[in-house]
Amino acid sequence: MTAVATAAALSLPISLYGPSKLNTRKGIKGGFRVFAVFGEEGELVEKKSTWGALFDVEDPRPRVPQSKGKFVDVNQALEVARFDIQYCDWRARQDLLTIMLLHEKVVEVLNPLAREYKSIGTMKKELAELQEDLEQAHKQVHISEARVGTALDKLAYMEALVNDRLLQDRNTTDFEQTTPSPSTSTESLNTEKRKLPRKSLNVSGPVQPYHPCLKNFWYPVAFSTDLKDDTMIPIDCFEEPWVVFRGKDGRPGCVRNTCAHRACPLHLGSVNEGRIQCPYHGWEYSTDGKCEKMPSTRLLNVKIKSLPCFEQEGMIWIWPGNDPPAATIPSLQPPPGFKIHAEIVMELPVEHGLLLDNLLDLAHAPFTHTSTFAKGWSVPSLVKFLTPASGLQGYWDPYPIDMEFRPPCMVLSTIGISKPGKLEGRSTQQCSTHLHQLHVCLPSSRQKTRLLYRMSLDFAPLLQHIPFMQYLWRYFAEQVLNEDLRLVLGQQDRMINGANVWNWPVSYDKLGVRYRLWRDAVERGAKQLPFSKSV
Repeated sequence: MTAVATAAALSLPISLYGPSKLNTRKGIKGGFRVFAVFGEEGELVEKKSTWGALFDVEDPRPRVPQSKGKFVDVNQALEVARFDIQYCDWRARQDLLTIMLLHEKVVEVLNPLAREYKSIGTMKKELAELQEDLEQAHKQVHISEARVGTALDKLAYMEALVNDRLLQDRNTTDFEQTTPSPSTSTESLNTEKRKLPRKSLNVSGPVQPYHPCLKNFWYPVAFSTDLKDDTMIPIDCFEEPWVVFRGKDGRPGCVRNTCAHRACPLHLGSVNEGRIQCPYHGWEYSTDGKCEKMPSTRLLNVKIKSLPCFEQEGMIWIWPGNDPPAATIPSLQPPPGFKIHAEIVMELPVEHGLLLDNLLDLAHAPFTHTSTFAKGWSVPSLVKFLTPASGLQGYWDPYPIDMEFRPPCMVLSTIGISKPGKLEGRSTQQCSTHLHQLHVCLPSSRQKTRLLYRMSLDFAPLLQHIPFMQYLWRYFAEQVLNEDLRLVLGQQDRMINGANVWNWPVSYDKLGVRYRLWRDAVERGAKQLPFSKSV
């Protein structure tokens, strides 16, 4: 029904149309009471006001895209999305026009001049009919709102198709198809190799040595609360041993965890006046790696390697790369209104990329975490991760969870919660209480990850003051990780033996795929990284 036909279905407001002697005929059309409007000669009244152009938009429904098969390809998805946008625009204009015309009719019925020629009963009847029409019009507005939501979902689906096409273009592999052999009496199979596009990332085989470009980022390695003036924190980063400690000024430093004298691990010693002392012969090193004390011998000009080290927002950061350090360090603070309740560090026997793959995937929760946080979760018919086309962050549907991958190795998530086993609402905005998580996956070695976990809440602040609560949070975190580790360790074993752990990505793998594309670009030395600013 065009805008003209819609106008003809109701009595026309004077503000939209010029003065004329009008006749009306009542009837029912499309669920609305019809006031067909004709001029003196029986023709439909022409619109003359400036509002006409707003509502006189061609009905797009005759141009509905036709599917050419069981599945739609990228071009078809684009046409469907374009049609949905055009239809939503047209439908919204019709809804607005309908409500405006009904409003004008109400004003007309209540006009004092018109009331002189109508009985009270007639006016009540007309107003009751108009009220029904207005209610139906408002229902139509809500339907249009739902259509807009559906159109946005289709746009997200189209983006997934585009990502799949990019993966297809990027990865073409041999596919073995089995067919019955006519040459034998028993049912046997011959294999025939064909070149077919595969929607896959190539993540298989033993983990290769880390590319130097992957080191040129700031990496969090410890929580500030764990680094006292007299303590040391030994870490492995990119298969190199380091130790973190505080200098005389209280600032953290990071030096190679190997004494220059006889290669003794320095973290087995102690910290004296801001210098780390080797337990073997007492050589002492400052935070810049310079040896400042050599007991029982003449002081030599000796220095061990050190890394740029910085403290920000309760975390210790290092720069392990050869390029000059970036001027800014990413902020990992929880959102305003959250209080930190737990900071936990674990050493896990898995490659950090596999752990990131796991953390960036929520679709596995109702199958894997049946004894912990996802106990009682139903299995949705469709799980989607909705994100901007160039983003590394977004939200899960139908779960009230926002998630972000923050290069080079951090995952941040905000979860709307009510009680264990229960998710509240379909988005975090609909939830009154939230849990915020930070996971840092530091690449210790090719089969080892140092995990830093921070948990914050925007409710229950008294939990911070309960004795031994930190141990309870650690117990919960270990329970969840153990459910994941038995699977990820199995993946790692098969990957090392040649299996591809990203053999066939699907729509809910979007954030994990983007992480892999980002990492692949870094390791190729790309000057322009996907989903981020230029390097």
